[in-house]
Amino acid sequence: MSAPEPVRVTVEDGVGVVVIDSPPVNALARDVREALAGAVAQLAADAGVQAIVITGAGRTFVAGADIRELEAALRDPRVEPPDFHALLQLVEDCSKPVVMAVNGVALGGGLELAMAGHYRVAAPGARLGLPEVNLGIIPGAEGTQRLTRLVGVEQALDLCVSGKPITAEDARRAGLVDLVVEGDFSAGAAAFARAAVRRGPPHPRTRERADKLGAGSGALEGLLAAAREKAGKTRRHQRAPIAAIEAIAAAATLPFDEGCRRERSLSLGCLSSEQGRAMVHAFLAERDAARVPGLAPDAKAAEIEEIAVIGAGTMGAGIAMACANAGLRVSLADASAEALERGLATIRRNYQSSVERGRLSAEAVAERLARVRGEVGYGGCASADLVIEAVFESLALKKEVFAEIARHARPGSLLASNTSTLDVDQLGQAASRPESVLGLHFFSPAQVMRLVEIVRGAETSDAAVATALRFAKKLSKVGVVVRNAAGFVGNRMMFPYMYEAQFVAEEGASPERIDRVLTDWGMAMGIFAVDDMGGLDVAWRIRQELHQFDAPGTRKPLVADRLVEMGRLGQKTGRGWYRYADDRKPIPDPEVVELVRSTALAHGIERREIDDEEILERTLYALVNEGARVLSEGVAARAADIDVIYLTGYGFPAFRGGPMCWADSVGLQKVHERVLAFQRRHGSRWEPAPLLARLAREGSSFGEYDAALG
Repeated sequence: MSAPEPVRVTVEDGVGVVVIDSPPVNALARDVREALAGAVAQLAADAGVQAIVITGAGRTFVAGADIRELEAALRDPRVEPPDFHALLQLVEDCSKPVVMAVNGVALGGGLELAMAGHYRVAAPGARLGLPEVNLGIIPGAEGTQRLTRLVGVEQALDLCVSGKPITAEDARRAGLVDLVVEGDFSAGAAAFARAAVRRGPPHPRTRERADKLGAGSGALEGLLAAAREKAGKTRRHQRAPIAAIEAIAAAATLPFDEGCRRERSLSLGCLSSEQGRAMVHAFLAERDAARVPGLAPDAKAAEIEEIAVIGAGTMGAGIAMACANAGLRVSLADASAEALERGLATIRRNYQSSVERGRLSAEAVAERLARVRGEVGYGGCASADLVIEAVFESLALKKEVFAEIARHARPGSLLASNTSTLDVDQLGQAASRPESVLGLHFFSPAQVMRLVEIVRGAETSDAAVATALRFAKKLSKVGVVVRNAAGFVGNRMMFPYMYEAQFVAEEGASPERIDRVLTDWGMAMGIFAVDDMGGLDVAWRIRQELHQFDAPGTRKPLVADRLVEMGRLGQKTGRGWYRYADDRKPIPDPEVVELVRSTALAHGIERREIDDEEILERTLYALVNEGARVLSEGVAARAADIDVIYLTGYGFPAFRGGPMCWADSVGLQKVHERVLAFQRRHGSRWEPAPLLARLAREGSSFGEYDAALG
């Protein structure tokens, strides 16, 4: 059977309608571009056609370019990135009015196509934007040039630097859309096209418009300077937002064709950069995370409509909010009425904060609160499709809770633990139904953070994994499937990273300096600030449960346990590695610096000057080396999955692509050489992971390792 055509053409009452129908997102792949150009040329030559409407099938107009074409260009410099110029010129030069009917999402190349039309109409639920900066690139199909002419410099800067889409109504107000069509969208778009025919030519070509480019040079420079300042704050270290600003400056000051050449040059520069490669990798890795190797293709995911959350602490309350935000019914339970009320109060307080900040309306909050009911005990399990345990991180306690859950939950329901480190297989045995048990490791705050580690036990069924993936997607989160092992992927890798930072502090660098080096490199937070945010007692409890985080024959860092003994537990107590005021911003504490110094001296640790490069290498290579162990042991299926976990759950900078992608960019031979050097100096905790040693010896990479897996 031949593949269906990517576009469909019909003619009715003088209007030719072109429907782009290339599932799943109508991406502008080469075959779509060629079919679309052929359809426009055909209708332009048809004497019976007076106007052309171009729209998309389903809920998407066009979601963008084919990202795989960009990836191919990244991997092979001989491959040219996709070029839309001929198609866009064909559309814009058409003698008949071309109406772009944006029925849903129009992003990136989709919006660039829409802006080449003479007119644009949109459905009320449509979203339009140029999100290329999120991939480390900028629009390369004349998008910055046409957008600036349609909406003006200030609005174009905001859209391109933020990368955020806007609604149909906001697009209409900005001048990006001519009309928001209420009611029957297809009929409304055709009616708009017929009205354009009646008005007659000339039909406006976006490239010829200049009415919104009239800012004087002083005003223009002010807008550009403000945009650069904003980019420096919201997208630190990133090249693409600055390139987008330069392209918009070209749109405001150069003729269209010259501006397009400047945009193309800037776009190709971003695409060939390390940041461009890293961020395209991150995008593809996140998309591919749901494709789980070995998962039966016919594994049927169950519908999840009602959830019971057992444990109303900070994590339980956050998980309940995440579920309510997704439109699901939630039972939040705890052992006592007092504990339950504290959890419900936390939810109310968090929602009230969203109202005060203008993120949610009071009506929306009321709807979400109505989806959450409180429960003392396990009664809510009986009707739940999914039960999530979120109690204190103690294996003994969790096993007791799972035994109770199993007694109350209905047959066929999915049972999950929010454990961050503990043995999911033991919880499955405690429930006497291991095929239905897995881990759902949410990250704090659960209502905000995007990552969910889906922990598959030895007996967890394919159907349970498929259901968990669907559930994560329902919550608009990124589900990454990992195997059951101590600490799973994220926290197992975190401990060598955290420990090495503490060793570096003992040897002479202050916690403040180590954190500054890491954040200057791009980390969202320094590791000591992260420890304070999570709670030093939390890390302490994990150390007690999981002694295998301590490398054989090596000692643990010395100071963290002392801080816990002193009651310095982090933000929750106002003191940890740092001090905290009401704004919860870390304040360097001389008392901690002195404690580190005196403890190190008491244990005979040599203190010295440590440069920034050593701080970065020791912390980040410890992370990568443990990642290689995780990968070779099959705890993570792919290096790219590790990257997704660290990008979405641990604040690793997106423009570096994740720890394994970044290690590839450094070169695994160099990483391996430095790990060996640290082993000679610091002992067995730095023993190179066998996979790292092998890939370095072969001149290979983690990316090539993934590719060989298929």
